Amino acid sequence: MEQNLTIEQIQNFEGKYPKQLWYLFFSEMWERFSFYGMRGMLAVFMVSQLNMDETTTNLQYGALQAWTYAFPFIGGLFADKILGLRKSLFWGGILMIIGSVILAVSPKELFFTGIGFSIVGTGFFKPNISSIVGQLYKDGDVRRDAGFSLFYAGINLGALLGGYVCIAVANGNLWTGFVPEHLRWNYAFGFAAIVMVISLLTFTQTQKSLGEIGLSPLVNVEKTKRKVYEVLTYIGSLILIPIIILMVANTVYTDYFMMIIGPASILYLFYEMRNLSAVQVKKLFAALVFIIFSIFFWAFYEQSGGSLSLFATNNLQNKLLGIEVDPNGVNNSSGALFVIIFAGWLGILWIWMAKKKIEPNTVVKFGLGFILLAAGFWIFYYTKFFAGPDGKTSLNLFTFGWFVITFGELCLSPIGMSVMTKLSPQKLQAVIMGMWFLASAYGQYFAGLLGANIAEASKDATNLEKLNTYADGYQQLAIYALIAGLLLILISPLVKKLMQEVK
Repeated sequence: MEQNLTIEQIQNFEGKYPKQLWYLFFSEMWERFSFYGMRGMLAVFMVSQLNMDETTTNLQYGALQAWTYAFPFIGGLFADKILGLRKSLFWGGILMIIGSVILAVSPKELFFTGIGFSIVGTGFFKPNISSIVGQLYKDGDVRRDAGFSLFYAGINLGALLGGYVCIAVANGNLWTGFVPEHLRWNYAFGFAAIVMVISLLTFTQTQKSLGEIGLSPLVNVEKTKRKVYEVLTYIGSLILIPIIILMVANTVYTDYFMMIIGPASILYLFYEMRNLSAVQVKKLFAALVFIIFSIFFWAFYEQSGGSLSLFATNNLQNKLLGIEVDPNGVNNSSGALFVIIFAGWLGILWIWMAKKKIEPNTVVKFGLGFILLAAGFWIFYYTKFFAGPDGKTSLNLFTFGWFVITFGELCLSPIGMSVMTKLSPQKLQAVIMGMWFLASAYGQYFAGLLGANIAEASKDATNLEKLNTYADGYQQLAIYALIAGLLLILISPLVKKLMQEVK
């Protein structure tokens, strides 16, 4: 029976991928449909429906996304200590469904309430499904990077569908005759709720195949006592929701939170290190290098949901290869499409290169990711030279920028998730994965600040002047990304020593 499988039996799979990876692939795919569908709508919704100016919107977007990516650290902590990966994932899915339903019913009046439920839910869901993927592989299995690349393709298939469909429905560019004008946003958020239900059902109906993976760490504790701990965790997470709603609605509180949570998480990691071997400690220091650099990557990349969403809406033509499309839908989904096409092939390339002993180490891959990110943002800058007097520029060239950035993303994000599971001892895997997403939270936070600065510089400008200001801002980001990439490659020998046997 599948439910009686041991971890060893699961990890001794034949072929490139374990069958459990496919179940997790589809569960994550639908969850990311929900997540990216909502993410792509936020900035435009806040400007058009909540009447925020673009500077405030960028700050608010950064705060929302910062909390969304910061809470996985807390969710990972409770998964490691009390709930286990699977119960945490289920609880997170339930909260995300509630949040999406609230937004579908009353998006304007209950915007921050729905967002609050979604933030806490994502915190319990996101880090734990990634940790489960990591436990499908033995230490040193060269197929792990390929597995995470395939899993990452699932993430992006969901991002492609949600990132275009929800935005197109909200903007009235899809199923116009079937969606009443005044309910477009309700339907768009409703799609996020429906697919989240599908995601959770996919997981619950296939989790028996995971055997012992992801069960409660308190399995040896008395059942009644364990239940008390679990119920207290559920109650505590519900109590946190109104607090998060208040802090998200007031971005100054987010500033204070971001000043505290990062240093606190590092101090907690140092506390946990006291019982680890010297080799394990060195590996965790290597993990911190990746985590810190990823902050800068996401600060630039996540302009996609903030300033680039507004740039796409205001300054891009609506023709892609001669076909009329929603430009913000393209902005939020084209990268995902390229990942779907190329992630599997790149994963197979890593396996082939590993067999030939010519695969670049993880640090160099990260450095290449930054260099490609820089190239993509330089292309965004270059779109200014193709603009008409109305301030509208080439969607084709803009999409090519995302094509280039996609390869940078594939050199960093799926590899990053994989290396977090390689460098961390099993009892700290969810916490380390939470810290990986916490780095994304800082990236989102700084993305909002960067986007706000660009928006403030273009305040009261004509559409053409606004395009030039945004493009010049993206040129600056390209320069910073290039510097970070070269620095990573320069320090790669030192980080490689810290990683010990991990490649």
